[in-house]
Amino acid sequence: MQIPERVPVVPVRGSVIFPTMVMPIDAGRPVSVRAIDAALNGERVVLIVSQRDKEVESPEADDLYSVGTLANILRMRKNPDGSVQMLVQAFARARVRRYEGAEGYLTAEVEPIQDVPGDEVEVRALFREVQERFAAILKEGKYLSPDVAQYIQKLEDPSQLADYIAFHMDFKLEDKQKILEMANVAERLRRVLVLLDAELELIETQRRIQQQVKEEIDRNQREYFLREQMKVIQKELHGEEGEEEVEELRQRIEELNLPENVRKEVDRELGRLARMHPDSAEAAVIRTYLDWIVNLPWNTRTEDNLDIERAKQILDEDHYGLEKVKDRVLEYLAVRKLRYERAKRGEIPAEEVNKGPILLFVGPPGVGKTSIAKSIARALGRKYVRVSLGGVRDESDIRGHRRTYIGAMPGRIIQGLRQAGSKNPVFLLDEVDKMGQSFQGDPAAALLEVLDPAQNKEFTDHYLGVPFDLSEVLFIGTANFPQLIPAPLMDRMELIEFTSYIEQEKLEIARRFLLPRQLEENGLSKGQVHITEAALMRLITHYTREAGVRNLEREIGSLLRKAARRILEEGKKRVRITERDLEKYLGPPRYTPEAEAREPQVGVATGMYYTPVGGDIMFVEVSIMPGKGQLILTGQLGDVMKESARAALTYAKKNAERFGIELEKFEKSDIHIHVPAGAIPKEGPSAGIAISSALVSALTEVPVRHDVAMTGEITLTGRVLPIGGVREKVLGARRAGIREVILPKQNEPDLRDIPRNLQRDMTFHFVENLDQALDLALVGGLAELEARAKRAKRARARRKKTQPAAQA
Repeated sequence: MQIPERVPVVPVRGSVIFPTMVMPIDAGRPVSVRAIDAALNGERVVLIVSQRDKEVESPEADDLYSVGTLANILRMRKNPDGSVQMLVQAFARARVRRYEGAEGYLTAEVEPIQDVPGDEVEVRALFREVQERFAAILKEGKYLSPDVAQYIQKLEDPSQLADYIAFHMDFKLEDKQKILEMANVAERLRRVLVLLDAELELIETQRRIQQQVKEEIDRNQREYFLREQMKVIQKELHGEEGEEEVEELRQRIEELNLPENVRKEVDRELGRLARMHPDSAEAAVIRTYLDWIVNLPWNTRTEDNLDIERAKQILDEDHYGLEKVKDRVLEYLAVRKLRYERAKRGEIPAEEVNKGPILLFVGPPGVGKTSIAKSIARALGRKYVRVSLGGVRDESDIRGHRRTYIGAMPGRIIQGLRQAGSKNPVFLLDEVDKMGQSFQGDPAAALLEVLDPAQNKEFTDHYLGVPFDLSEVLFIGTANFPQLIPAPLMDRMELIEFTSYIEQEKLEIARRFLLPRQLEENGLSKGQVHITEAALMRLITHYTREAGVRNLEREIGSLLRKAARRILEEGKKRVRITERDLEKYLGPPRYTPEAEAREPQVGVATGMYYTPVGGDIMFVEVSIMPGKGQLILTGQLGDVMKESARAALTYAKKNAERFGIELEKFEKSDIHIHVPAGAIPKEGPSAGIAISSALVSALTEVPVRHDVAMTGEITLTGRVLPIGGVREKVLGARRAGIREVILPKQNEPDLRDIPRNLQRDMTFHFVENLDQALDLALVGGLAELEARAKRAKRARARRKKTQPAAQA
């Protein structure tokens, strides 16, 4: 018959159809239904081709074999659900030259394959052998129905015999496809013969195994039957329990109102569970998976409380100070409230309300980063979840393990949401800077998707395998050292800095929060122990040195425990702890703040330094001694501090004539710069002014003022550059008794961070160059130094004039 130029393709799964067969075919997939409709509108010829993978729902050209069967559509009936039932008659093998897509189905350009008879004697011999092997298989009586078997045995065409046996026997799809692709009849018969031999060998092996099993049963017949009966009883009982469990899970899944793509995956897993034995290992894995699904808050959320006044009150109740942080939190609430009101009026989409920044709290330990996140959750009326990322080195801690692994679990993000029971909690990612990397992946990279508002709406945990919406979660991170956080992750977060507490803030925190809490924890009532304000202040300055208040709370607890012991042993009703009692209870002071120098000294300048636990002063000492022009640096100075010392020396050499310093002095002297407390490493550029002042003082023998502290970075040309930690440095100088401070001009705005009551009795000088700094630091000022230099220069000139006369 005439074959059309392009033939519609009907893909089939798990089956191969051979020529001369008349077969009913059920088609339900759109790609097949459209192809059948196209064939009916044309020559009623279709190409039936097997899929390589039967799981593929919408096959394309690469998913199909290149050889199929051409067939005529004899009858066709459409069902109400859109599926099609048709009767086809296959009439030829066909090789596909090219597949093409057309309006939702595939068409093929085909070339019919004609049978090649082969050697007649060989074909006859193979024909007989195949008939004998097929008859031997039929004797087993369980492979084919009698009608089909009788029909095949009566076939006289070798080609048809090979095709029909291949179709009706339980061969693999790949073997059937190979037989379809063989044009040579002899080769086809030989292939079928090999497969029949393999089947006979398998039958013989099964018979042997059955015989062995029968012998084993005969040996232990009674015990075996009893055990089998017990198994059947247990199976029946567990089967009922399994059905109840599946039905319960199905009801809970219905109540969740899951997204369509999630529901499809969950229904598939639930169907697998229903078909499995409840005691199988695979059933346990699926049961655990579905348990996670039904316990996640897919649509459960808390209503936000956007009352800004209430939030301000809660933040002030829980924390003293931290004004910048509180302001930022209230700004967040204000923006969210405005968005909510606009969404109610229909001006913006509802999902826009949830958008907001990812906050990163950065600061030293103990300053309240974690606890203020709790207060934010309380102010918003949201659930609170904390996940510690310190030491996390495996990507699966964030994204979870794939279910193929033994003991697989979801990642910490999904675990936290299940713990919260809400879709929009305040989620604290603690210690973000402490994450590591290993061969198991980079957890910081896995966090990129979690913390990106544009991506986290479709966050997919490896264990769940379906997307979960994280866009409503308020993520807050904490870190001590932001420089340890990878740049791409840092870019997704808004940094809010927590500075260390000053003594006055620590005193208020101790009075308002720490002391009442420790009284309660140590079984004391409010009136039983009284610690004076002076005692608390001395406890802060002489017994603790920290940015936060954790150690201070421990020391208060220690005091209260000793007071509790006195109350019980001595029968006291009330214990009062004063400043004098601290040494009796806690021993001698552990830390003594540096004190102001007693008098101006040559070569000794007062600098200021910053640490995460607060600021203090330090003395920079310079000594000039006979030598060969070497610069000696001691006191465990870092590279940057050493560079500041070299820059100061260059500045002094450059201005030697102006300062009255003889250049020979640099060549014939060694300059030793030392910063005391040699066991403590020191680093940073901010000691530049102090080093320069001490160096010029030592070279000119003009003392440095003892009542002035200074800080600032210097350049070779004498410019003074800004530095950090001004608040802590100034308060450290004030604690040491110094009331006059030299600072870089560009740091003038930083004074706003210092409480006004602490600035009242202090004097601040802002300088732009070293000349201004030296004028303030040296006794008599720069004018007096330069005048001395001029007098010394004139004296040297007079000596030179009188020297020849004396020689004459």
